[in-house]
Amino acid sequence: MMSQMPQLSACPSCEEPLESGDRFCGACGYDLSAVPPRPDDSPTLTMNGAGAPQAAPAAGWPGAADPGGSGTPPATHLPTDLPGTDSGGSPLPPAAPATGVRFDRPPEPEEYPLQAPDPRIAADLAARADPATVCVACRAGRVDHDGYCENCGHAQPRERDHMEQESGPVAAVSDRGLRHHRNEDAFGIGRTALPDGSGALVAIVCDGVSSATRPDDASLAASRAASESLLAALPLGTHPQQAMHDAIVAASNAVNALAQEPATAREHQPHQNAPACTLVGAIVTAGLLVVGWVGDSRAYWVPVDRSAPAARLTEDDSWAAQMVAAGLMNEAEAYADERAHAITGWLGADAYELEPHTASFKPDRPGVVVVCTDGLWNYAEAAEEMAGVLPPDAAVRPLHGARVLVGHALDGGGHDNVTVAVLPFPAPPQGAGSA
Repeated sequence: MMSQMPQLSACPSCEEPLESGDRFCGACGYDLSAVPPRPDDSPTLTMNGAGAPQAAPAAGWPGAADPGGSGTPPATHLPTDLPGTDSGGSPLPPAAPATGVRFDRPPEPEEYPLQAPDPRIAADLAARADPATVCVACRAGRVDHDGYCENCGHAQPRERDHMEQESGPVAAVSDRGLRHHRNEDAFGIGRTALPDGSGALVAIVCDGVSSATRPDDASLAASRAASESLLAALPLGTHPQQAMHDAIVAASNAVNALAQEPATAREHQPHQNAPACTLVGAIVTAGLLVVGWVGDSRAYWVPVDRSAPAARLTEDDSWAAQMVAAGLMNEAEAYADERAHAITGWLGADAYELEPHTASFKPDRPGVVVVCTDGLWNYAEAAEEMAGVLPPDAAVRPLHGARVLVGHALDGGGHDNVTVAVLPFPAPPQGAGSA
């Protein structure tokens, strides 16, 4: 039994507005006491990515420490084991707990009645044929002025349908997937130099909330604002964890501003919310790994030595994660539920409280950081699964590694947009690139 009723503004089942003190939804009868209070932000890194710690990891695990000199590292690892500080050395202020639940997918997803062509094939065909006249899906129909084939009805590839970028040793790939009519994900990557001249890599990945207005604009605005903030702050000597915190705030402000734009009013429909998205990011330096997130996009650690354990570095802001944390369901049950992807944290003007999560780690062995949306981790949820899909040479061929991960999601069904960034740890010296 829970001792305190969670305070929600909308029903987690049907999104009907609620009044303070409601115990049941007046529209659908949902028992509001079934939604547990949001857990404290203390994500635990596990060896199997499933929420239950296994045997103690080998030395060199991100965040592992042995202050007593016993030679035995702790069995679990908390991101808070390495408390973040700002550039002046002061601890980061604690964030207020967030409330509220929203669904990141519309009740009836905007999907093709027929499966869309594989974007990997469509992109190649588009390069060889005029997309204004010949459909890349059926290769026969004419394309109308709105970008749809008059024969098979498929939309033609657009700029954001499939995006790839490489910035030295960090790379990212984003794809519309096989079902959605547009890509509502976005990313921002880059590299810079710290004041001591060493290199730093950054990656931001955002997933637009499909049930909100202009989700594609929200993810794009957030990814640009956050990556630009990081690339501006790190060379000035800002502590990476503080820089990540500030970047999430900048992203939130950028998404909030969309709610005031005329374009939002034109696209607004009844029961829709302001533009919104999730965010996950990573900073990699020569000796420090920092992650930050809001929502259910994730970051994973995969060591180059695959005999060492991989791990998930983030904890979802989601209904499923709350159910698991409260002990009401195991992870398999929670993520099988239709409410699993209801999120409890997001960037947007209607977010109740902005709660940026950040964590720092000091691995002592080389590895790869995978930053991705749920369009990928739905097909490789556990850390071991992600490590099994990531090519062994991803640290030196990050773009190839990102392509392989996106291909894994497409081959698995591609039911959502899929975006992934790959960063090697440690960051190579300035001037070094990928092979």
